[in-house]
Amino acid sequence: MTASLLAGLLAAGALAGCGSPAPELGSGAARQLQSEVLAVSEAAAANDPEGSLKHLDELLTRLDAVAASGEVSFRRHQSIKSSIDAVRADLTAQQAAEAARKAAEKAAADKAAADKAAAEQAAAAQAAAQVAAARTAPAAVAPAPAPAPAGKGKSRDKGKGKG
Repeated sequence: MTASLLAGLLAAGALAGCGSPAPELGSGAARQLQSEVLAVSEAAAANDPEGSLKHLDELLTRLDAVAASGEVSFRRHQSIKSSIDAVRADLTAQQAAEAARKAAEKAAADKAAADKAAAEQAAAAQAAAQVAAARTAPAAVAPAPAPAPAGKGKSRDKGKGKG
């Protein structure tokens, strides 16, 4: 009878243990997740959105693993996952903004290079036109004075004055 009573108490204890709520977040799981969060934070502080997203994926994988082992409650898992999703959205937006900024800088540099090339081409074309015009235009020659008619070159009024 003592043996059956002891067995009953052990069974009741085991069932009571199953009925107790799971911990919100076990201390081992908390340490693991904190190290992953630190890696995400460091990558973000280094302005490395790609690295941050990679570490965020690792954090999510670790979160799912500790949740599967029962070290994280469902409610806490969902809360952490929502935070991960919000950080992912911010990092993705930051990555898109950085890509747009780089594209705008490249477009501005390409436009400046194209403008410079066009200006150089226009200057070269103008110089070539001036050289061509100088080669084809006849030299400007001043007309020679017309010869004076013979015998009429002397004035009859020499010394005579009207008075």
